[in-house]
Parts: sequence; C-alpha cells; structure tokens
Amino acid sequence: MRLHFFTVNDIEDYRKNYRYSPEVREIFKQSQAQTSEDFDQEFFYKFLKRLFGLPEGFFESEIYGETGIDGLRLDFNFGLRLDIPEGNFRVKVSDFDSGQIFFDKYISGGRLISVENYFIRWHVEVFLDEEKIFSHTLDLEGQPVVIICKTGALGDTLAFLPYVREFKKVHRCDLSVSLPKIFHELFARLYPEINLVDEINFETYATYRLLMILSPFPLTPADSRKVSLLRAGGLLLGIDYLPPKNFFKPTEPPVTDEPYVCIAVQAAQANKGWHWPNGWAVVVDYLKALGYRVFCIDRNAELTTDDFTIRKPDGAEDFTGNRPLLERANMLYHAEFFIGLGSGLSWLAWTTDCPVVMICGFSQDWCEFYTPYRVANRRVCNGCFNNRRASFLQANCPLHKNTPRALECQKKISPRMVIDAIEKLIVDKKLIPPALKNF
Repeated sequence: MRLHFFTVNDIEDYRKNYRYSPEVREIFKQSQAQTSEDFDQEFFYKFLKRLFGLPEGFFESEIYGETGIDGLRLDFNFGLRLDIPEGNFRVKVSDFDSGQIFFDKYISGGRLISVENYFIRWHVEVFLDEEKIFSHTLDLEGQPVVIICKTGALGDTLAFLPYVREFKKVHRCDLSVSLPKIFHELFARLYPEINLVDEINFETYATYRLLMILSPFPLTPADSRKVSLLRAGGLLLGIDYLPPKNFFKPTEPPVTDEPYVCIAVQAAQANKGWHWPNGWAVVVDYLKALGYRVFCIDRNAELTTDDFTIRKPDGAEDFTGNRPLLERANMLYHAEFFIGLGSGLSWLAWTTDCPVVMICGFSQDWCEFYTPYRVANRRVCNGCFNNRRASFLQANCPLHKNTPRALECQKKISPRMVIDAIEKLIVDKKLIPPALKNF
C-alpha cells in the first residue's frame, strides 16, 4: 500500500526543525531518499510510529468508514485516513471552520494520512475527472470515538481528563477512554458516565491521543512549552476554554482523626526536586511544632535519579509505597494541605481540592495549575522547562550543568520561603493548627 502523508502546518516549518533533532539525524543516516519530498514521507512514517507510539500496523490497518464509492474509505483515527482507488482522483482536504486548504492534489491509489493527530473539523472532497463525487465534514455526534491517554505521567493525565467530559458534552459522541490500569479506579470515581476500554480497534469513527511532547516539531497545535498544562488538553481536543473541574468524592474516611499534612519530596527527574540542604527536614519540624502529623506519600522512601538521592525526611511518617491512586486521593482529600513539587502528586492534590504548597522554580508560574502558595525564587535562573532553548529532558540542568549555578532554580528556595507560604495558607483557609487550639 502506498502511503501519502500530508501536513496541516506548512511543510517548511518541519524542514526548518529537522536539523535540531537527533531522531531526524538518525533517520537521515539510514535514508535512501533522493529528494526532500521523499525524505519527508520516510521521516513522518518513522517519526510518528516512534514518538507518538501509534499502534503496530496502524498505517496499514483496515479503514471501515464506507463512502458509498467502491475503494474509497474514510475515518479519523489518529488524524485523517483516506483510502483512494486507482483512477483520476483529485482529493481536497480543508478545515471546515476556517476554510484553510491543507491538501489539494491528484492521487491514483494509496492511502492519504494526516501528520497531525489532534482535533480538526476536517472537510474532505473527492473529484473524479473534475466531477465531485464525495464530500464529508467531520461530525462526531452519535459516533463511536476513543480518546487515548497513555503517557503514564500522573500530572499530564490529571490535567487532560477534565476535557474528556467536556468533549463528550460538546460533541454528543459515544465516547470511550483508554488509560493505563493504574488510573482506572480514580477515573471511574471521577467520570462514571464515560466508558473505559483496554483494547482499541479501528472500527471507530475517530480516535484522539492526548500527548504533549517537548519537541521542536509542530505536531501539536502550539509549542507545549509555551502553553499551560491546564490548557493542553483543550488544544488537542479543540476546546478553547477551561472546562469545569471534576469533583472528587472520597471513598474512605480519614486515616486518622488527628489533623495531618501530606508531603511528597520526590519527582520523576532530579531537576524537579527541592535541593536546599535539609530543607524538607526544617519544614517537617516546623509542621510538627504546629501539632500536625506529617505523612510522606511518595512512591519510594528513597529514590536516586540523575545522581541525586532523595530520601523521606526522618521526621515524616512513612506512607510511601506503590499504593493505588484512589487511596492517595482519599488521603489528600482529608489532609489539611499538601506540600510538594511541580509533579504528579501535586496534580492529584489539586484534583481532590486539597490546598497545595508547590515548591517549583524550574517552570513558569502559569505552567501548572494556579495555586497562591507556589514557592519560587525568580531572582536566579529559572523557568527552563518553558524555555525552547533548553533541552529540559536531556540534562539535569540544561543551562548550567557542571557549573556552580547548576539547578539554582531549585537550590535557592529557602525553608523560610516555604514556611511563609504555609503560614499564608493557614491564614487564608482559616485553619487552626493543633498546637494553637488552646490559645
């Protein structure tokens, strides 16, 4: 089967960025392409399979969407896919809303595939010998649709999920969602009206994948480093407003009747950690002096990442372990507040409406959800996560590695700054710490 890839963005936008990617350099070394157009086709085939994790055999899998014309079939699984029979066919693909034309060429045989996977209101017209024989505009109402969110990243997933319910409401489609099993209990609690599926097939009308990547390639509607993670799901699903936040209802009572605070001191990457020497110990001692019990709810009591070893503070009670997310959500719901980093457990606390003190200088204030208790030192190098010049995922400090300034965004946040945020939260929420209840 001949595959014909086309792009919504100008192809030159992709070509300009080819030189920045090690993936492209690897593909280029192995390529037998004779022209830039041939290389584009080879690149998109390999790049989409590798980076977007498309299912095995996706490009060649059967298209079930009938058009009434023999050999002409259409669906919108991971973008637009159109089978074209042999003949003098002209295919025109555009955006129904803006009228922008993405593709308008003659094709005889093969399959036309869009590079972009996100929501577009596609408008497809097919001509045979200049006579229009088929026209279709994407319409999800009543259609079987699947949204896949298998990043495995807790924060990304929780940021995306509020858009799932809104997508179903807007398009009135028969929606199913595919998630890693660790999210199933929590998702069922938050969105009982939406189907969960493990396996996907391509008998659906449309499939969308929720995935934002730190890449120079414009495979998402906007550079993900310049967009709040709260808005990323909307960009991918064509929703340009913040949906109502889901409301978590606990399934278990508190683990104790005593007031407690949850903390999480670890993140998937060392450059997200808080690296003030003994900073966590100081904060834990402060909380205990206020009479709070302090529960550390990280997955690991000790974690080594990028040559940094981060341990549960000695003064915190050990609630670490690979526990179900629903159990963590219940603990956070009943906590007085949560102190963490720019990482997944902070998003879980936000999901349960637990007040969050977020110690986070590696990203800009708008990058995650809003909390008035965010702690960052903006008088040192900071925000590299949102800096396109910085390869955040490829170095533990992309701008100052192996210098005295390495990770200064996370090293120069003092315990005093964190305690100030805690005190502001206590006042704002009208909390009375246990040690002060007799005064």
